Formats: sequence, structure tokens, C-alpha cells
Amino acid sequence: MITNETVPLNPYLALPKVELHRHLEGSLRLTTMQDIAQKHGVKVSDSMLNLSGLVQVQDKDPMTFTNFLEKFKTLRLFYKSPDVIHRVTREAVEDAAKDNVRYLELRFTPVALSRAEGFPLHDVMDWVITSAQEAAKQFNIKVGLIASVNRHESPELAEQVAWLSVEHMKNGLCGMDLAGNEAEFKTIPFHDVFKEAKQSGLHITIHAGEWGPADNVRDAIENLGAERIGHGVRILEDANITAMAKERNIAFEVCVTSNFQSGVVSSIAEHQLPKMLDAGLNVTINTDDPSISRITLSQEYQQISESLKIPMDALQKSILHSAQASFLPEKEKAELIASLIKLMNI
Repeated sequence: MITNETVPLNPYLALPKVELHRHLEGSLRLTTMQDIAQKHGVKVSDSMLNLSGLVQVQDKDPMTFTNFLEKFKTLRLFYKSPDVIHRVTREAVEDAAKDNVRYLELRFTPVALSRAEGFPLHDVMDWVITSAQEAAKQFNIKVGLIASVNRHESPELAEQVAWLSVEHMKNGLCGMDLAGNEAEFKTIPFHDVFKEAKQSGLHITIHAGEWGPADNVRDAIENLGAERIGHGVRILEDANITAMAKERNIAFEVCVTSNFQSGVVSSIAEHQLPKMLDAGLNVTINTDDPSISRITLSQEYQQISESLKIPMDALQKSILHSAQASFLPEKEKAELIASLIKLMNI
């Protein structure tokens, strides 16, 4: 973990943070990818610079949803062995710990991790869970895991992931997520899967209101049982849905840099986060895909502070909101909140 001698040098690094929206598949270190490519013969690039262009958003790139999702097509080539999946999971947890993240909810897509070599979904989930648990102990960070499924894939696959997720709840798997191309794929085929998952005790977070309208947020809450919304930046387009989300204290997992890079907003300065805060919505701050976006959570906080003029006390409140919105058991949640208040001296 970060030492007392180094933390105060950067006020954003010094903040003891909570992250609720980080994708494992978007957290791979560039050096690790190069190493995997060499060891497993992954033919993607002949240089680190070219590899970076394939898997990370560059300043010269078009800031579009299509370009952002293209990075995942290359990333999915790297999951070549159980050791690779163990390694990238361990490193994702380590990187969060080094950034002074005290609690991380790391979401991963079992289907995506299994595809390159045809691994059984059950094995993939075991590998991620085992590695995350070991890394959490090693790097002194609490970690919860969320299993994600994509809208463009079949409800039958989602049902398999849901069944396995319920089976692994005792091992730290705390929730399910529906992600992917919101603009072109509806949630209707997944309604029953997520309702049953929630009835079985899993928490639910849904990507919505990012590339689709505010009504997608309503759908996620009413038809999929969402307790949290991934992104949700278009919520303010409908006052009634905004009021409903506020009344139900739905937490929004906002990812400012990602929203700019994927073309959701035309610039950081035009992001809806300040207006979401002004509307009284429960807003949390997250990276989404730190490797793809080439950011840390500390850098995301700094960007928000400097570009959107969000003061430090509001950032501290968002950290507490994140802890309150976490999928931790109530006792552990209360302990986390108490420790954050003490560390931030508020």
C-alpha cells in the first residue's frame, strides 16, 4: 500500500478511495500484454507503441463509441491460459491498491475471458475469484467481484453466468452487471435472468443512460432490478425519471474520462456530473477502464476537480456515497465508512 511518506505529495492520491465501476478486461498493463504476446504467440503488434494504439485510446483517435469498443476486440486475444487470467486479475487489484483505493468492486466478463481458448465459464470464474482474494490479502485492499454479461450475447449465456454467480456468492462474488452496446440491443431478453439473480441474493448494476435515453435508466431500475446504474449521464433528459432515481437513492457510477473518450460528451468540460450533483443524485466517481483510458482513479479525481470545478469536500462526499452504495454486507459497509471518515478526518 501507499506509505505515509508518499501519500501527502498528491492530494488526490492521498484520498482513500472507493471504486465501484472498473472492468477487469480494461485494466491490463501494457507491459503485461507485451509479455503475454511474446510467450503465447499473440500476433497483434511488433512494438509497444503500436500495441498501445490498439488497446488504449490515443489523443489522435476519434472519440467515438466504435473506437472505444474496438480496443476490447484486441484485448480479448490475450486470455490464453489460467496463469494469464490469474496474473491480470492480481495486477488489476495491485494497481488499485497502489492508487490508494481501499475498496474495489471489480467487474469481469466470464464469457469474454473464456472465448480465446474455450475455457469453461465455471473455471474462469474460479480463477478470477481465487486470484482476487489472494491479491486483496497481499495488497491490503477489500475487493468485491461483479460478473458482467453483454447485451449482444444470448440470454442463455447470461443465465449460465447468473447461476454460477449465485453459486460463488459465498466466495466474494456480490453482483451482476449488464453491459455492452446499449444503442443497438434491448434489455427485454434479460429481464427474467436478472430478476431471478436478484431474488437469489445477487446485487444488480446495469449500464444504462450512456448511449441510450433516460428511459433506459427507468427500464434498468423497474425491469432489471438495478440498485446502481453504470454511467447514467443522460438521466437528466427526463425530470420524472430523475425524480424516481433520486427517490429510490439509485447510485450512478459516473466515469468522466471514459464518457469523453467514447463520445458520450463532446468535452470533459461539458460533462453532466456537476448537474447530476446539483439535482441531488447519488453520484460516484470511477475509471471504467483505466488501461484503455490511460488513467488512474486519482487522476480521474484530479480531472474532475480541475476541469469541472468540483471542490475537495464534494469529492470526499462522493467517496462516502460510493462506500454506502457498495455491495458489501451492512456490517462491512459500516466499517468501511467509519474507516474512510477517520482517514479523511471529516
